[in-house]
Amino acid sequence: MKFLKLFLLLFVIQTQAQQGGMWIPSLLKGMNETEMKNLGMKMSIKDIYDVNQSSMKDAVPHFNGGCTSEVISPKGLLLTNHHCGYSQIQSHSSVDKDYLADGFWAYKMEDELPNENLTVTFIVKIEDVTTQILEGTATLTNEADKQKKIQENITRLSASFPKESWQENKIRTFYEGNQYLLFVTETFSDVRLVGAPPTSIGKFGSDTDNWVWPRHTGDFSLFRIYADKNNRPAKYSKDNVPYAPKHFLPISLDGVAEDDFTLVFGYPGKTNEYLPSVAIEQIVNELNPAKIEIRDKALKVADGFMRKDNAIKIQYASKYASIANYWKKWIGETQGLQKSNAVAVKRNDEKTFQEKVKKAGKEKEYGTLLADFDKNYTAIAPYALARDYFMETVQRNTELLSAAYRLYQLEQVYNARGEQAFNDRKNNLIGGLADFYKNFNATVDEKVFEQLIDLYTTKSPKQFLPNSLANVDAKKLATAIYSISKITSYAGLKEILSGDATTALGNLRKDPAYQLVKELADSYNIQIAPKYDEINQTITALQCTYMKAQLELNANGRLFPDANSTLRVTYGKVKGYEPKDATLYTPVTYLEGVMEKYIPGDYEFDVPSKLVELYKNKDYGNYSDATGKLPVCFIGTNHTTGGNSGSPAVDANGNLIGLNFDRVWEGTMSDIYYDPSICRNIMVDIRYVLFIMDKYAGAKNLMAELKLVHPKKDKTLINKPLKQKQSEKKSK
Repeated sequence: MKFLKLFLLLFVIQTQAQQGGMWIPSLLKGMNETEMKNLGMKMSIKDIYDVNQSSMKDAVPHFNGGCTSEVISPKGLLLTNHHCGYSQIQSHSSVDKDYLADGFWAYKMEDELPNENLTVTFIVKIEDVTTQILEGTATLTNEADKQKKIQENITRLSASFPKESWQENKIRTFYEGNQYLLFVTETFSDVRLVGAPPTSIGKFGSDTDNWVWPRHTGDFSLFRIYADKNNRPAKYSKDNVPYAPKHFLPISLDGVAEDDFTLVFGYPGKTNEYLPSVAIEQIVNELNPAKIEIRDKALKVADGFMRKDNAIKIQYASKYASIANYWKKWIGETQGLQKSNAVAVKRNDEKTFQEKVKKAGKEKEYGTLLADFDKNYTAIAPYALARDYFMETVQRNTELLSAAYRLYQLEQVYNARGEQAFNDRKNNLIGGLADFYKNFNATVDEKVFEQLIDLYTTKSPKQFLPNSLANVDAKKLATAIYSISKITSYAGLKEILSGDATTALGNLRKDPAYQLVKELADSYNIQIAPKYDEINQTITALQCTYMKAQLELNANGRLFPDANSTLRVTYGKVKGYEPKDATLYTPVTYLEGVMEKYIPGDYEFDVPSKLVELYKNKDYGNYSDATGKLPVCFIGTNHTTGGNSGSPAVDANGNLIGLNFDRVWEGTMSDIYYDPSICRNIMVDIRYVLFIMDKYAGAKNLMAELKLVHPKKDKTLINKPLKQKQSEKKSK
């Protein structure tokens, strides 16, 4: 019995060690390939990434710089999350034609809707260029000089590395400046809206269910990529044709079971997995609580107005979701870091690190690193907190102050570069703010201002607060500013900026909103930002050295680079979890769960009558599981973060089984510390997507484009490369 317990313990540890991490697809040979095979993968590494032949990377573009998407048909049909396409759906909506409430489906290609400034970017090739980028830096001791040389090398190589005329070269840093990779990319700018379920499906559960399991959200939308007659990127034109992809993902109808292999491919935004314990402690105890409180106040104000007025609900839908997303994430992250004892775990790791440094005789290079971290994080603390208060209040969550801050930056352009530059920027700004004012409501924003300025003046570090804001009455200040400022309307903005630079700046300086922002921004730029940047540069250099030491002292270790919005692979299994004592979550949810949460007329939990009818009749088509139930979502151990929204989840054979859209609340701390026992990503089951497209929307035209397969039933597809499987299926 003792031997069995020991075996099981070792097995669990080994299984956990094989999961977590965001890996570069061009560097999977070796350890990663072995781990994936042990977890059940049947594909080869070349099926995932291949420069010379089509591979999965060719079906997974970056969606508008912030999400991921996947090509699912030979006609460039693109699948991503509903929340990734939300602003495009909103931009085509009005009170009379509300695609947010009613959904949108193009039953013919000519009905697909173009979207200004929407792009998708494919990776053509990844090349390690570390040697070229670090050339000439070894003898430089000054960090600023070193970074200047690195930037010169990046600029030179970006311009000279071979590519096609319509492609771009982008160089990104990894492992905190210890590795550099070059990406050859292709960006398509004619991307049209094809389909979206109503928000009652695509955003079911809204903010209450955000970051939560069990989840029942059909978070998907459909777009199409268009290209010129040569299949190359082109601006929107009626003459453009659907893009013919190098590869598109077949779709599995067989679903998932617990312990099935899952691979998520996408563009995770940012993680900080190698922070020292002192940094995590600061995040948990100081920075996250401040940001959470600010956004909590802003959200409560907006929610109160949105529930009373449908026009405001439409205006603020996308903004509210954006603010709420990270508000709730920070709450879960803080709780997860505390629950998993991340600070204590990091301190223990640091003790081991110090022992390795001593054993390797590297005290001179790395012996003071942890003490230096402690010193600099202590020094930066008040500046970091003041910085967050400024950014969250002025730049992000109070819209009038955000607009006024852009005008403040306009004045800085005049001071630095003169009137011509001022006029160019002014014209761009006026044009760019048209959409901003379309969704701006001064009545709502005044109440947000009142709440946030009160926090700013009472809780931001006092040493950086302008004298005029000491003991200010936030309500009176709000009334005074919003009743007079011209920046509260688009017409007022254009009026205040009319005339030459001298006239416009004179008008601006008389505006009370501008006066307040100028005072706050001057204080920030003089007292906070310079010192923060100085200390942060030191911390960045320390982090680079710390990462170098980790790589050197753990040569065979499982060290993946932090996410930086570049293409990554993360692999794991379909798996339930235990969030707290006596609570066990299974890995799949069903349509029954939607109906259990259904509240007619509710802002978050209403559902369309047609969905209710389909449920009552159990009219699920070919998309139910073996028990006759319709799966909606499932969870896995894939290590994901923001940017993985819309990422394809594929099975062991490379077939699409789901669409990543979230993480569980208890595991949101995976950006800082991944714990395989509670970190789970949430995916829409692809069968629910197909069910909504087919049975709910009746989009037979789109269904006809898809390649549907049964990999668990068709044994001839097992252990065959993707390209061979596709070829065989086409011939049948």
